[in-house]
Amino acid sequence: MSRPDRQHSVWGRVPRPAYGADYNPEQWDAATRKDDVRLMREAGVNLVSLGVFAWSWIEPRRDAFDFSGLDEAVELLHASGIAVDLATPTAAPPLWFSHAHPESLPVTADGRRLAPGSRQAYCPSSPLYRERAATVTRRLAERYGDHPAVVMWHVNNEYANGNAHCWCETSATAFRTLLRTTYGDDLDALNHRWGTGVWGMTYSDWSQVTPPRTSTSRLPPALWLDFYRFSDAEHLACFRAERDIVRAHSPGRPVTTNFMASALRWSDYWRWAREVDIVSNDHYLGSEDPHRAAELAFAADLTRGLAGGRPWLLMEHSTSGVQWQPRNIAKVPGEMARNTLTHLARGADGALFFQWRQSAYGPEKWHSAMLPHGGEDTRVLREARDLGNAVSRLADVAGSTCPPATIALLLDYEAMWALELPDRPSSDLTCGDALRTWHRALWTAGLGCDIVAAPAPALDPASAPASGAHRLLLVPSLYALSAATARALEAYAESGGHLVVGPFSGVVDPDDRVHPGPYPGALRDLVGLTVDEYLPLAAGAAVGLDDGSTGNVWAERVVPDAGTEVECRFTDGPAAGGPAVLRRGNVRYLATRPDVPSLLRLLPRWAAQAGCAPAPRGSGDGVEVIRRSGPSGERSWLFAVNHTPSTAHVAATGTDLLSGARTTGVIAVPAGEVAVVEEGGTGPR
Repeated sequence: MSRPDRQHSVWGRVPRPAYGADYNPEQWDAATRKDDVRLMREAGVNLVSLGVFAWSWIEPRRDAFDFSGLDEAVELLHASGIAVDLATPTAAPPLWFSHAHPESLPVTADGRRLAPGSRQAYCPSSPLYRERAATVTRRLAERYGDHPAVVMWHVNNEYANGNAHCWCETSATAFRTLLRTTYGDDLDALNHRWGTGVWGMTYSDWSQVTPPRTSTSRLPPALWLDFYRFSDAEHLACFRAERDIVRAHSPGRPVTTNFMASALRWSDYWRWAREVDIVSNDHYLGSEDPHRAAELAFAADLTRGLAGGRPWLLMEHSTSGVQWQPRNIAKVPGEMARNTLTHLARGADGALFFQWRQSAYGPEKWHSAMLPHGGEDTRVLREARDLGNAVSRLADVAGSTCPPATIALLLDYEAMWALELPDRPSSDLTCGDALRTWHRALWTAGLGCDIVAAPAPALDPASAPASGAHRLLLVPSLYALSAATARALEAYAESGGHLVVGPFSGVVDPDDRVHPGPYPGALRDLVGLTVDEYLPLAAGAAVGLDDGSTGNVWAERVVPDAGTEVECRFTDGPAAGGPAVLRRGNVRYLATRPDVPSLLRLLPRWAAQAGCAPAPRGSGDGVEVIRRSGPSGERSWLFAVNHTPSTAHVAATGTDLLSGARTTGVIAVPAGEVAVVEEGGTGPR
């Protein structure tokens, strides 16, 4: 039986599963580079990202290009059978450029122009920056576009990480241009949508419209939201420009850029995902996060969602500690492999680290690497070699996908931006916390889920529950709601899908204007109730429910419509005696934010009522069981990841690709270890 056909996929000649690191040969002499390649081969490295911050290396002075060092590195890697993901170095403009063109540097909201000397020191709207970025990208693509070592391209680095917004005059001009297009050059329309009549701040001329710079008090929320959209669009325009140059000179090779998806900040990655050939993500765990195993799963599920369920690439993660956290806590033995294999279990077709050799100087010298300062005889490199050997055994898994889950979790980036602006009823009511809390409860219960956009194909009634797609849609936080998304949610429920909506949802439109009529605005008829008053809780306060659940952060005084069932009530707090969880047909509404233990009781019950697939036997409470299957469904692989200190017993029949052991019925997975069992075809998870 043949492995999944990968020859004609968008991945082209990219090795899969990919295993390697970001490599910075400009930091090392020729002898060290040769040693690096020898050790890479021993570790099973088959792909490196090259040249991410190498602009000043290849163009030390304006138009004085010197590719000799990069040529040597590319040839050395190629001769050793290591493929190259060649980066455009445009995240790090050289100092000669920044000093010659200080107007290209970013400006803060209070008017301070930031100094050069670090990465991402550029304004994405600067035509000078864009012109030089295009020049260096073109020269790279012309030189290496057909090189057999270069199998994919990596544009820039972590867009919007460090300079998500710029408030300079160039940005102001570009912002006005975008707004005039958006509002049809109708200033009255802008004034209406932004609500500038409040505080008498009505614009009478387009020249008065500026980015939301520091002022005496608050600015219109809709101004901020349009500015966030503008900033995201400017970064995306920079990416598109470089991508298109690369495609013109290096046809057939995929182009990507590394997201930071689970940071949940200033990029709408649903938009970005449509622009890359392969979705790739950087993910770094908080070393002191007690729930970091669940966070791994959240990041991987989100990236798989952005990839539309197709295989994706983990572009960066760490072998051990990272220097930018308050304490550089090392990963325990086995944790690096377990983390990496978790991403592969949830749909990645490769995993790279930052970086290969630990820097001897600079801000990142205490960031871990595959090859630490201590050299060859170190625990981290030994584990990296073992992991490379393990990844190589999963060659047949590459190209397979995780079958669609029957539970989906909805994420709307713009609704998240709107909720987390100033002057909301509670600064504790954040979208990111809600998403992670609900996802962690599902993870703890062993229930798989997909993360979807709004509106999304999952909300199309043609693909809803009758076809076996998402039978339960969870919407923990959707403060801002468009008419299109409201209609999609209604259609989903009408088609038989089960819907659960969290508090303070549907309240405003995408311009942060409160929907007319009683709360919850655009969702009022769908959920069958009226919210009489929002009741934020004091810091650290909680409320009890009469089913034994606990809510935190928030409560609401709710009046149900006729025909809406009250499933449980508040027992204390500002809404004591009032409805806390309500149900209208197959739609539920929560008037508080349940904690994880409460969600652990509620979500499995609601999933069962919706007809969702049950948790795999042996999964939950720190034991992950995830399946990947080939395109025909004839081959499948069960990943069992044990994050616990005890042996886990998981239902599985087949051969463990990592140990070679044959199992029938149940496999024992030792504490902290992973099994990957090749099995027969199975149904949806």
